Amino acid sequence: MARYIFVTGGVVSSLGKGLSSASLAYLLKSQGYKVRLRKMDPYLNIDPGTMSPFQHGEVFVTDDGAETDLDLGHYERFTNVSAKKTDNITTGKIYNDILKKERKGDYLGKTVQVIPHVTDRIKEFIKSDITNEDFVICEIGGTVGDIESLPFLEAIRQFSNDNKTNKSLFIHLTLVPYLKSSDEIKTKPTQHSVKELRSIGIQPDIIICRCERSIPVSQKKKISLFCNVSIQHVIETVDVKTIYEAPLSFFNQKLDKQVLKFFDLKPKKIVDLKPWKKITNILLKNKQKVNIAVVGKYVDLKDAYKSLDEALTHGGIENNVDVNLVRIESDKLNKINIKKELKNSSGLLIPGGFGQRGTLGKINSINYARIHKIPFFGICFGMQMAVIEFAKNVLKIKNAGSTELDKKCFPIIGLINEWNKNGRLMKGTESDLGGTMRLGSYNAKLRHNSLVRKIYKTSNIDERHRHRYEVNVNLRKRFENKGLIFSGMSPDNKLPEIVELKDHPWFVGVQFHPEFKSRPLTPHPLFSSFIKAAKLRK
Repeated sequence: MARYIFVTGGVVSSLGKGLSSASLAYLLKSQGYKVRLRKMDPYLNIDPGTMSPFQHGEVFVTDDGAETDLDLGHYERFTNVSAKKTDNITTGKIYNDILKKERKGDYLGKTVQVIPHVTDRIKEFIKSDITNEDFVICEIGGTVGDIESLPFLEAIRQFSNDNKTNKSLFIHLTLVPYLKSSDEIKTKPTQHSVKELRSIGIQPDIIICRCERSIPVSQKKKISLFCNVSIQHVIETVDVKTIYEAPLSFFNQKLDKQVLKFFDLKPKKIVDLKPWKKITNILLKNKQKVNIAVVGKYVDLKDAYKSLDEALTHGGIENNVDVNLVRIESDKLNKINIKKELKNSSGLLIPGGFGQRGTLGKINSINYARIHKIPFFGICFGMQMAVIEFAKNVLKIKNAGSTELDKKCFPIIGLINEWNKNGRLMKGTESDLGGTMRLGSYNAKLRHNSLVRKIYKTSNIDERHRHRYEVNVNLRKRFENKGLIFSGMSPDNKLPEIVELKDHPWFVGVQFHPEFKSRPLTPHPLFSSFIKAAKLRK
């Protein structure tokens, strides 16, 4: 029977509940246990698919086509366990499900209420699609005290009572601030946060204290006394220089040991932390650096390209270099300042995105990279911009563009209305933007003797997609005659998946998002190859 671990947060958001959950999951998995990670988000959106990156950060995509919270990316990167649609739910999805049932008359005339109907739906989610997992770690988004989080907290309280004794564990992550003016570490925010949690019937079993510096034993004793937990269950997590130190930090603090002890379990295997130590040594001690220019719309927001940033870091780990990201706002680039902005970068990456803003800057930067032989990597929208740039400047199609941005253009990029997935016809729509894209894992076949075939070392790949528009395959011959090769295609040859440029050190555009499948211990081959090319150019 599965044991359930519920991770809540207090005081402030962005303390690292996702990283803490992922690190704990890795440690438990390394000791021989099967682990599943889940995220419950309290916002009213059905999913984050239509939310601005400025609001929510990155939208992570699973193999089975779910648009989810970015924390699921942390889960996958740390545990190498692929997430599913059933691993993320929002308040919006819960209410949507309930209201659909109510309209059908499934509640048989009953008054539909938060308790029991909403809380029961949350409990269904917690235990759904569980087979032989030993641990199910559920992270509750938001902060204790938020109105929108209350149904989730009530649901996990009920779930713990419904479950057998010692089958549920509550972990609460709080901030323990350091006040420089008085040179003191303050435990009062943690005390108040735990008090808030206890007021709704949840007593945390373990408290993880996020802090700037190590917490003295006297302060740990204070937290233990006022929060009603043993001092061994007061775990500190001091700010680390890289997130990949987190598993090492939690192991040293014996978090996994305390969790197993709580459930009266013993390790089945010895944890091997050598790979993580190797990674942190490369990241923290390596003096060789390579500059990669990332030209996009949301570069000022760190979480907007979270998986992308991490995948580039993984490529650096593979090549034993420190990757320095030069973030450039695409709408600030023009033909005059492009040389100045890119002159110190050994590689250029254009990430995914939507909308008109900044497209000219992206096209200008791609043109510069193509002409000056700078390694270029275009992802999703970045690939589409590379194809448009080539059409404009090499094929001389002056009004070449995307119908997403200009309905009157020559359609190099167009809306896809239907596509094939495993023999099943899928359809999109322009009116309902949520969940109507080509989402999730799709197969592609790679061209013989192409660069990407050499990089992947296989003829068939599976990668995750998130887009509505595709490159016009009818122009394939025109492009290839001038040197832009369609080196990756869908199995039915209707959808271009990868383009690459002849007579260039490294110029690759992909319609999918390879960053979603990159791991620190197993970097994605495209990112490893891209960083290698940038390293050689330097």
